Amino acid sequence: MKRVSGQILFFGCIVGFFLMTVPASGLSPEEKGLQIARQASEKDDGFGDSTAEMEMILRNLQEEESHRKIRVRTLEVPEDGDKSLTIFDTPKDVAGTAFLSFSHKVGDDDQWLYLPALKRVKRITSRNKSGSFMGSEFSYEDIASQEVEKYIYRWLRDEAWDGTDCFVIERRPVDKENSGYLRQSVWLDKAELRTQKVEFYDRKESLLKTLTFHGYQKYKDRYWRPDRMFVVNHQNGKSTELLWSNYRFGTGLSARDFDESALKRVR
Repeated sequence: MKRVSGQILFFGCIVGFFLMTVPASGLSPEEKGLQIARQASEKDDGFGDSTAEMEMILRNLQEEESHRKIRVRTLEVPEDGDKSLTIFDTPKDVAGTAFLSFSHKVGDDDQWLYLPALKRVKRITSRNKSGSFMGSEFSYEDIASQEVEKYIYRWLRDEAWDGTDCFVIERRPVDKENSGYLRQSVWLDKAELRTQKVEFYDRKESLLKTLTFHGYQKYKDRYWRPDRMFVVNHQNGKSTELLWSNYRFGTGLSARDFDESALKRVR
């Protein structure tokens, strides 16, 4: 369950399921859920590095919109979580803002936000990871790559969603104290096990938001990435839409492109 969007993750996301086989029978729900997560993560391994462009559309309760143009860079790190760099190009009030995330299989992720107006780097602590990312309905927690070891899994049921046969699995964060979620329910299509929908439940067990994925394309004959992601917050009525384009793989990025000093020199 490594990447929801293939970048981040950005958003990790949240969750990327690319398993090509049905889990073995005779497993407990917990074993079956964990098997899906592990095999899905392995299926997306090996991309090395990638870049993409994105338009972020924020909508308030009155459906008023604001648009942001963003670039995302991702570096795969063997034996650990991915590194990602998110750069805001427009509008003018956020241009030059950059977010750097080092995901880890075990322990807290490392995250920094560069604010050009203040010319300083702000570290995002684990206590703040449930906060809103740049005013969107995604949290800092969502946009780190979703490493298998971060969650406890359980297969729930088989169910059709939007006309597609899906597996539904549940994941609960290991870091219960700092996560903004009690649990998440994830719908994966049986044909390719791509994530179709994620429901996020807050720590009071209330449905907080729903994230859906659309327009999957296959790159390098292996890696599935969505063209569109849409999240709606059921508690405040706001939504955020992500429109992805220009995915590229094997661009030659290195660890130097993701050190803390890279935040101040992004172009």
